[in-house]
Amino acid sequence: MAQRLEQISGHLSNIHSRGLLTGEVVIITGAAQGIGRSAAVIFAKEGAKVVVSEHVLPKAQLVAEEIKAFGGDAIAVGGDVGADDFPKKVLDATIAKYGKLNHIVNNAGFTYDKMLHTLPDDAWDILQKIHVRAPFRLIRAAAPYMRIKGNKENRSIINVSSVSGLHGNVGQANYAAAKAAVIGLTKTIAKEWGPFGVRANTIAFGLVHTRLTQAKEEGATIEIDGKKVALGIPGTGPGANQPGPKAYPLIPLARGASPDEAANGMLFLASSLASFVSGHTLEVTGGAGI
Repeated sequence: MAQRLEQISGHLSNIHSRGLLTGEVVIITGAAQGIGRSAAVIFAKEGAKVVVSEHVLPKAQLVAEEIKAFGGDAIAVGGDVGADDFPKKVLDATIAKYGKLNHIVNNAGFTYDKMLHTLPDDAWDILQKIHVRAPFRLIRAAAPYMRIKGNKENRSIINVSSVSGLHGNVGQANYAAAKAAVIGLTKTIAKEWGPFGVRANTIAFGLVHTRLTQAKEEGATIEIDGKKVALGIPGTGPGANQPGPKAYPLIPLARGASPDEAANGMLFLASSLASFVSGHTLEVTGGAGI
């Protein structure tokens, strides 16, 4: 037994010494800020070659330069994940630079909150387009680079869901529906692509402190089809949910996650530590929803 434990310890030591993702190529969408940026940096520090994808190219370039500054390997690709030409654009850039693809992390997204009875069609349609259609189209386009018989390399798809997709949420019928759909998509990929050695998993986030969850009163917005859409959660400004035993009553850990904590869950699912994990939804929620 002692000898076996020593062998396991040595194996894990070797993994960490060379990086959990050394030599592997990953596309991360929405990688210029928040969870996506953390994932890009953390993956690169674990040896991955990272394709930093973001709607605004200069923002993607900043993250790529940050990665290169500590000796990592990254390229930046700008483009709207919902655009018809996006999958070809990002895949062509990836294969031209690195010659292969190991992982796709479909992280790009946003919220467009409205109560159900006032939810307009365009607010419904855009979230289905970005959160469901866009990941589907990128994954489908990547099939020739991932569904390769006999390829023993570590390969995976990671799609991002949410506690809203698991349990629903007031004011988020569009977001909840999209994030629930992602889970079904992921399980189907796991069944269809598993025979080729490709794993597919969903990661469902709870409260993570990013621009999407900052106080709505701070006035952050994004532009969607020429319209300004407010970001954030009402009532989470100064004084709200202060640390303490009664803080965040729906989260057993009584706090939200940092973007790095959220990205670490992605790292686990992409790495060989999860080599027999597929079709799973990993809840990174601090215990919310249990």
